[in-house]
Amino acid sequence: MSIKKNLMKYVGSLQQEAYVRPVTYMEGRAGSLKAYEVKNGRMTFQVLSDKCLDVGALSYKGVNFNFLSKPGLQGRNHYDTNGEEAVRSIMGGLFFTSGLENICAPCRIDGTDYPMHGRIRTTPAEHLDGDCDWEEDRLVLSVQGEMRQAALFGENLVLRRRIETIYGEKTLTVTDEFENEAFRPEPLMLLYHINLGYPFLDENLRLYIPTKSVTARDKEARGHEEGYDRMDPPKDNEPEYVFIHELCPDEEGNVEILALNEPLGLGLKLSYNMKYLPWFMEWKSVASGDYVLGLEPANSSVFGRSYHEKEHSVHHLEPFGKETNTLRFTILDGAEELQGARAAFEALHKYR
Repeated sequence: MSIKKNLMKYVGSLQQEAYVRPVTYMEGRAGSLKAYEVKNGRMTFQVLSDKCLDVGALSYKGVNFNFLSKPGLQGRNHYDTNGEEAVRSIMGGLFFTSGLENICAPCRIDGTDYPMHGRIRTTPAEHLDGDCDWEEDRLVLSVQGEMRQAALFGENLVLRRRIETIYGEKTLTVTDEFENEAFRPEPLMLLYHINLGYPFLDENLRLYIPTKSVTARDKEARGHEEGYDRMDPPKDNEPEYVFIHELCPDEEGNVEILALNEPLGLGLKLSYNMKYLPWFMEWKSVASGDYVLGLEPANSSVFGRSYHEKEHSVHHLEPFGKETNTLRFTILDGAEELQGARAAFEALHKYR
């Protein structure tokens, strides 16, 4: 019997098990924020239409996986791109997109301001489409649209994003196409800021990263490199640690990173290709109230625009050139899946 026929025996409306639903939030900092709520069986997540189609909340079997910062869920603000004021609007979520003219710290170069983590993360989407439909015997749930970062006499960069999940599976796939629609090469700086939070994240979580070497960003992180792969219990007023990893991909440039909480019986696997994302940073904060673990595939380093300008290493996209990245987030459920993923990782890493 087909999946569709079997499922429809049990449900009155398909929405009991799966839907893609446009919503608008009504109060507080989230007032007027447009989004899509996506339900795929036991997995639910939130796609923020007004904020780059980034994924906000993600939960599985009612367990929250993402970090949410102190200001909570919020829409776009007038101070989003005002230098360090960005810390008042960075809410976390499963991931937010940093770029496209700068990532990480704000800077001023030749009279031009480059805001913290760039402008694309608060750019609203257009040409939106949310769908939940059968393709043969697969129920495909998707949200797609495009974001444009542009200025008069300036850049004209387009991000076309599709987020997809298949009913009965535990994977969320993000496919991004970047195109330079200007008539000159344009800087393209990009970082996917993935943010894990409680209760998925606690002192039992362990990271498995195919890393060759780990380098501390600064003096606060120096001396903590050996503990990059595990969390500690929260500590009051502890500084953040940021590490730069040199990764070891397979022959095709693919990497898999595991975050496993074995006592909880849940894990998350991140899969992507390093062709256009050669950098990987880790953000670890065990500070009470700011308890978060960040996984950050990127095409530039954590030192940001000013560093790469000095090093003459700013990545550029040629006129009408395109680059595509695909990131997959897969939930692991139960001891068998967690142990299998860990064993496969360890065997592959040992072989390398």
